[in-house]
Amino acid sequence: MSVNYNVLGLIFASMHDSYVSELTKRRTMGSIPFGGRYRLIDFPLSNFVHSGVSEVGVITKSNYGSLLDHLGSGRDWDLSRKKGGLHLLPPYSQTGGIYNGRLDALNNIWGYVEHSNAKYVIMASCDVVTTLNFNPVLKQHMDTEADITLVYSKGLYNCEKDNCTTVLEFDDENRLKDVLVDPQITGECNIWLEMCIVTKDFLKKIVSDAASRNQYSFTREILQRKKDEFKIMGYKHEGFFTRIDSIQEYYAANRLLLDPAKKDALFPKNMPVLTKIGDNGPVKYGLESNIKDSLIADGCVIEGTVINSILFRGVKVGKDSVVKDCVLLQGTKVGENCSIASVITDKNVEISNEKVLTGSETYPLYIGKGGKI
Repeated sequence: MSVNYNVLGLIFASMHDSYVSELTKRRTMGSIPFGGRYRLIDFPLSNFVHSGVSEVGVITKSNYGSLLDHLGSGRDWDLSRKKGGLHLLPPYSQTGGIYNGRLDALNNIWGYVEHSNAKYVIMASCDVVTTLNFNPVLKQHMDTEADITLVYSKGLYNCEKDNCTTVLEFDDENRLKDVLVDPQITGECNIWLEMCIVTKDFLKKIVSDAASRNQYSFTREILQRKKDEFKIMGYKHEGFFTRIDSIQEYYAANRLLLDPAKKDALFPKNMPVLTKIGDNGPVKYGLESNIKDSLIADGCVIEGTVINSILFRGVKVGKDSVVKDCVLLQGTKVGENCSIASVITDKNVEISNEKVLTGSETYPLYIGKGGKI
């Protein structure tokens, strides 16, 4: 894999934490578990690595202890390097307190960006789950001589349930024409995937200008207000994507992986999603276990029935228990003779024997981290 030292990757690990507050009470958006063995930050990190980006900064905000534990030195993403590598950046604003938006965060960590020899900066967030090679995006950015290139995709938008969605409109030359934040419309739209490319010099200009004006929002202050002044182009991503903007969408996004076509689209063989190695043993299935249409991670012990569910590492399901349409995070223990359906358990939840827990497809029941039922 070739390395592109001309590009710096920046990941905002905590954007939109408030929309999944159940899951971010003790962690950032980036460290939310996903798909049985991954964290949300694994997707932008892997996209950078497979695109040859060897210098990545992760901008934190709050509750970032689990994120630090997951990332470590960056070795699992081949980012433990003497030159470049993975850097965890502080959450505090130069004006005091935690930063207020992308522009404030960039101003706060600008010393790190300035120190990089990269000419281009790629920015991404963790609430969009997709697989993308940034090299074609970078090529288009250079060919069009754009100030900013936004990565977007066609997708269904519903104003009644989708949160913090930025809808884009382009002219015939694919230049940005309009920016709508949480518009009161429903249907297929151009949805911004919270990714963009910009030159470091141009980014310095807009960050410095925003700091002098006490402006914080990249979307409102730059994309909306400066769309006619700057040359902002769009790059259409054709691959599969999903957004995590509520506990319901988190539940639905995980269960999308039970569809083989969607799972293969999100985890292509030529761009594997990298994550921290767990070193767990294989799954143990009891003699009376029954598994149907489920995704079971390593280290699980299954003695009951599991149907249409996602089980993360180290989950245990007792004898004569039925787990259906559930997402059970790492270390969850389900006792014997239980019946749970449409339930999300956070890490290390314990459900004692003979319990019945039932949520619904649209409103799954959520049990917080370390909870005991």
